[in-house]
Amino acid sequence: MFINSGVFAQTAPNFLVDPSWPNPLPNNWKLGGISGLTVDQNDNVWVLNRPDDLSDMELLAELEPPISLCCVRPPSVIQFDKAGEVISYFDAPQGHGMDVDDDGFVYIGQDTVRKYDSRNGELVAELMRTPERENGGRVGLVDPVERIPGKGTLEHANVFMPSSPVSSAELTAKLAAQTEFRKMYPPETKMIVGGIEEIRVLEESDELLVADNYLGGRVLFFDLDTFEFKRGWGAYGKPLADISIDDVDHAYAPNGPMPKDFAGHLTVNISHDGLVYAADRLANRIHVTDKNGEFLNEFILAPSTGGGGSTGGVAFSPDPEQRYLYISDRMNSRIWFLDRADGRVVGQIGSMGENSGQFFGLHMLSVDSQGNIYTGEVDSFRMQRFVPAGSPKGELLKQVAEMP
Repeated sequence: MFINSGVFAQTAPNFLVDPSWPNPLPNNWKLGGISGLTVDQNDNVWVLNRPDDLSDMELLAELEPPISLCCVRPPSVIQFDKAGEVISYFDAPQGHGMDVDDDGFVYIGQDTVRKYDSRNGELVAELMRTPERENGGRVGLVDPVERIPGKGTLEHANVFMPSSPVSSAELTAKLAAQTEFRKMYPPETKMIVGGIEEIRVLEESDELLVADNYLGGRVLFFDLDTFEFKRGWGAYGKPLADISIDDVDHAYAPNGPMPKDFAGHLTVNISHDGLVYAADRLANRIHVTDKNGEFLNEFILAPSTGGGGSTGGVAFSPDPEQRYLYISDRMNSRIWFLDRADGRVVGQIGSMGENSGQFFGLHMLSVDSQGNIYTGEVDSFRMQRFVPAGSPKGELLKQVAEMP
């Protein structure tokens, strides 16, 4: 296990923000909060956004007659080319987490994982999930929220705020219902039980890697063709059946001991050499296992971070060895660069703000074959691209920055 607090161990990868990417959106669209981001085999960038996050003042062009030149809701799924132009899109119910396979099928987390044909937005398949949710609410592919022209919701930033207090009677009732639910659907349940945080398509092994947020997070593998369950595990690679149903075992306080089970908001990625990186955001850590769940290492990042935690998402540097991990951090508004061999922090970029190169609600990141980093923000509703400083675009940006 390696614990770091942000002291750099060696020279960091060096990036510059590219303010020319993406190009202005067509059709008077304005993005909502970014909840999914991936780069396909052709280095095209796919984004999943939440159009219903937009506020009334951002949708004045939807009114009849419009009272402003801007704006209207976009489709939820948009594909950009390397130049930042929109090249395709379709509108699916909003979700969290996405990936795209080599045939252009799009996988979106929407209570479960659903597979869409990107040519027409048609639903092709979906993973099995429980018919109910632990805390109530709708389950299954529901009709989109009724979109009243000019009316948005703006309900997206509560991760930074403390939870509303509940009465003792409400808490007692909630805990009783939770206990019954967990008896009905134990940790080893071989279907999706919670919501989806992340999806990874593994075409080389014909598998789908999913982070289900039930009980703080479960790492699950499914067959990519049949969608049948294959295997899964919890923190430290423990069998699913050994995941505790007691919330005490999932609790983490800043600078405190690591919980024996995942704390929450688990995202995943897998390296070329078959190692699974599970970022447990609410516990400020990353677990490393092999593809069968054998635990190998634990990296702890910025352990004093509270609220939404420091380890939001995992990407890799584009070199064949994938020497570096790139970790998105929503609470601290930065991307951390870690040495993949030992988890040591070697650098960082970003700070809180809404200028180019800053972040407000850094939520998603992905990397293309040229080493460009793409980011998606859930609170400032935007995408950015960061290019390697030594690339042709990076050299040009450095020259521009030196101009008076």
